[in-house]
Amino acid sequence: MHDTEQKQAQLIEVNNLTFGYGQRLIFENISLQIPKGKVTVIMGPSGCGKSTMLKFFGGSLTPHSGEVIFDGINIPDLKREKLFELRKRMGMMFQSNALLTDINVFENVAFPLREHTDLPDSLIHHLVLLKLEMVGLRGARDLMPAELSGGMARRVALARAIALDPDLVMYDEPFTGLDPISMGVAVKLIKELNEALGTTSVVVTHDVPEGAGIADYIYLLGGGTVVGHGAPADMMHSSNEQVNQFMNGLPDGPVAFHYPAEAIGDDLLDIRQ
Repeated sequence: MHDTEQKQAQLIEVNNLTFGYGQRLIFENISLQIPKGKVTVIMGPSGCGKSTMLKFFGGSLTPHSGEVIFDGINIPDLKREKLFELRKRMGMMFQSNALLTDINVFENVAFPLREHTDLPDSLIHHLVLLKLEMVGLRGARDLMPAELSGGMARRVALARAIALDPDLVMYDEPFTGLDPISMGVAVKLIKELNEALGTTSVVVTHDVPEGAGIADYIYLLGGGTVVGHGAPADMMHSSNEQVNQFMNGLPDGPVAFHYPAEAIGDDLLDIRQ
């Protein structure tokens, strides 16, 4: 594939991105690509910057250096108005669901349509019912968020994320806190909706079986960089010790159990003195 064709095949390109908070470096010269129409899963241990990466895609964080290219546009260069326009092409399912608690399921899904379009109420009504049907909750349209189970709330959040038929849907830890049945439903929906709508999906998770089950491609982050990347089968059988440790949940490996410290004998001796 020529360079031009390869760029056209990528919805997002992160090039040499560096970012940190104060003295704490989160990413150092990190690069990755998100192909159009595919499900890309970003994995890694807690605190490695998985969810932070989504904030660069949405433009809510600006890197210290490097590029975040969305469909040919460098997001950090955009002015506020242009950034808001670009965000209409993105949908986000938050880890906490972030449903508006004072309005019902129907209005939660209708909210982005009312905010960002001039569509008549009759068309918004049909679109909302279609989105709720896709996640199996058309019959729950009149329920309030407090009346929903965790799995139902997650599906309402998904319906809202796809309300505007975005080019990119981002999922921040979509499987956290779900029972096995609800988790199975979430896995099925993410994969099926990506194919049915022709969208590009980025899933941030530390749940290896679920992430590998829906991924077309996986990035494993750690230590401020990309530890490994590849197709799910390749990642599960990687010769890289750190990748193998994470993907197979091994207690022993390059990621140490103990936080760095001086020898315990020296530490105890200091206490005695």
